[in-house]
Parts: sequence; structure tokens; C-alpha cells
Amino acid sequence: MILQGIAFYVFAALLVASGVMVISARNPVHSVLFLILAFFQAAGLCLLMGAEFIAMILVIVYVGAVAVLFLFVVMMLDINFRELRKGAMEALPLGALVGLILLAELAAVLGGWIVAPNVAAIAGAPTPAIDQVSNTQALGRLMYTQYVYLFQASGIVLLIAMIGAIVLTLRHRPGVRKQNIGAQISRRREEVVAIRKVTTGEGV
Repeated sequence: MILQGIAFYVFAALLVASGVMVISARNPVHSVLFLILAFFQAAGLCLLMGAEFIAMILVIVYVGAVAVLFLFVVMMLDINFRELRKGAMEALPLGALVGLILLAELAAVLGGWIVAPNVAAIAGAPTPAIDQVSNTQALGRLMYTQYVYLFQASGIVLLIAMIGAIVLTLRHRPGVRKQNIGAQISRRREEVVAIRKVTTGEGV
């Protein structure tokens, strides 16, 4: 138990420090690297809670795909972050207002959970033994039975976001040369190859 408590505080401290560095680092590449470190610390906390499936999802999906994609995009795009930061102070009041609204909503949800009449019944509900139902099986039962419609709705939202990203980035610009596979394959040898007899000591 002592080692588990020490591991929890180490993971939690590194997670908070990594989160602070994500938003405070001046270099965006460093921010993404700190984000990857934060994902690893969150995965460690999930392992301590017995949620090994969520921990592996964090490492495989978020670190192996999402964070690496962020890193590639940041390194490949030539973004002038100094120009982006110039308007940050102008948007600060609006951001603070949105933050206060979100904080009020979280406080309302937490307060409603505390004063709810059935909190004691939900907290005292028996949970199956860990040797009978694994974490993955329990998560699958909830996701595909009680929350199946919300799960399908989240998939539709992601599909719409993917289609929107494709529509926004697909641009037809005139004058851009594109590869035409059919034209390349249909060319004949006589059209592209010229045989010339070159005299010794002279150029073509």
C-alpha cells in the first residue's frame, strides 16, 4: 500500500507538471512532447486504479496516434506563432468569461451530485469481484448496453468532424500540375524516347 501511494503521488505530480508545461512552453514541439509525457502519467494512474484497458488505450491511441499526429503537423506546418500570440491578450476577456461559465457548470454538476437523494444508494451498490468481471468486460457491458446510443452518437460526431476537415482542406487551385496516371500509362515509346546518333567528340 505504501508503494502504491508513493507511485500515485509521483504519477500525479508528473502529470500536473506536464500539463503546466504543455500550456507554458514557448516551443510548440516541446508542448506536444510534454503532452505525450502527460498521457503516460495518466496511463500510470489508470493502472493503479485497475483500469488496464483505459491505460492501454491512452498509450496506443493517444500517444501512438493522436500525439504523434500533432507532432508531425506542428513540425511540418510553417506557422508563425508570434503572430498568433499577438491577439491572445485581446481574446483574454472572452476566454476568462468562457472559463468562468465552465467552472460554474462544473460546480453545479458537483453540487447536484452531492445533494442528490440517491447518492448513498449508488455509492453503496455492490460491485462484482475483480476475479469475476475484468475491467474490459465491465467497460464493454456499460458501453454497448446502457450507453450504446451515446456511443453511436459520438461516432457520428467524429465522422462529421472528419468530413468537415476534408471539405475545409480540399482546395481546387487553377494552374496546379497534378499527376495523371492514365495519361502516363497510355503514352507510347515513340512519343517519349528519341534515339540520336552522336558523333565522337561532339555534343547532342
